[in-house]
Amino acid sequence: MSEMPKISFVVVSRNDNHGGDMLKRMRIFTKGLIHQCNKFKLDAELLFVEWNPEKSKIGLKDIVPLPQDGDELSIRFIEVPNELHRQLNNSDKIDLFQMIGKNVGIRRAKGSFIICTNVDLLFSDALFKTLVNPLDPNSIYRANRCDIPQEIDESKSIEELLTFAENNILQRLGKHKDYPEIGDTSSPLFHIPYYGFVKAFPLKIKRLNGNETFKEFLTRTDTDACGDFTMMHKEKWFDIKGYFELGAYSIHIDSIAVISAMVNGLEQVILPYRACTYHISHGNGWELTDPIEKMHMDLNKPMLDWSSVHSLAKKMFEAKSLIHFNKSNWGFADESFKEYIFEPGKEVKTLN
Repeated sequence: MSEMPKISFVVVSRNDNHGGDMLKRMRIFTKGLIHQCNKFKLDAELLFVEWNPEKSKIGLKDIVPLPQDGDELSIRFIEVPNELHRQLNNSDKIDLFQMIGKNVGIRRAKGSFIICTNVDLLFSDALFKTLVNPLDPNSIYRANRCDIPQEIDESKSIEELLTFAENNILQRLGKHKDYPEIGDTSSPLFHIPYYGFVKAFPLKIKRLNGNETFKEFLTRTDTDACGDFTMMHKEKWFDIKGYFELGAYSIHIDSIAVISAMVNGLEQVILPYRACTYHISHGNGWELTDPIEKMHMDLNKPMLDWSSVHSLAKKMFEAKSLIHFNKSNWGFADESFKEYIFEPGKEVKTLN
């Protein structure tokens, strides 16, 4: 890995098997990244932000695959201890603050571009091909998320797992790359290119002329499962000061980041249909959770509701200006964390 890799993948996790089968999904995710970075010769790093690790359990560095001599991917593990976790609101109700953890990673990422993602995914080869091509620093990149069965067989090769994923999609989340303004992926007409072009063209003209309404802006903004794949240039992540550091469950906080980036002038690029992520389903996944169960989750965990996000988005859109929620030291900028660095062919480095 070079001193400044092209891509930094940022994820947050801990060794408590949250979501069920988490260790299995993390191993598949890490194994997949190592394999595809080698396959496509992508100079990249993976930042595992280990949030509030339990002292009685071994760390993530001891349970996920590590890069070997000749690999393209380096892996860094950054530990955010319980002492800092306890300083945050609702730390007694939530063990892992995913978006604040991602800010820790964004702050310390070395890559020119940063992909904030999750540890229960595989990336399609088509998506990886886009990562090795030139990327626009003035764009925000989004990818569809395809849910696949949790029964995926970890013993198979990554090529076999990708074939399984492509052939076993349970549902797809996200917008169409050519006409996201329509925003209704449930309609069969949405998938007819001519219909989509005709319906979306007037809205694109309005946007280019500066006459887009807030409703039209929000409709075309791809916030569906955006926590699973949002890529921007590192400077653009810093411009919006990362994710809103709210002591709450992660739902909708990722949407605020996407909306902020677009209000700040970034062009939204939705990657092609096949350039998607594959999400390994699990028992308490938000998108596959029954609506009645979601109501109970609302009662059990502090979280943003969509009406609050809608209100914030409208204020920013109408003012054509960001609302900065975080202080200048977002991402625990003033803290030094214990870090383990695994680079191919080198001895492990430990920083404090």
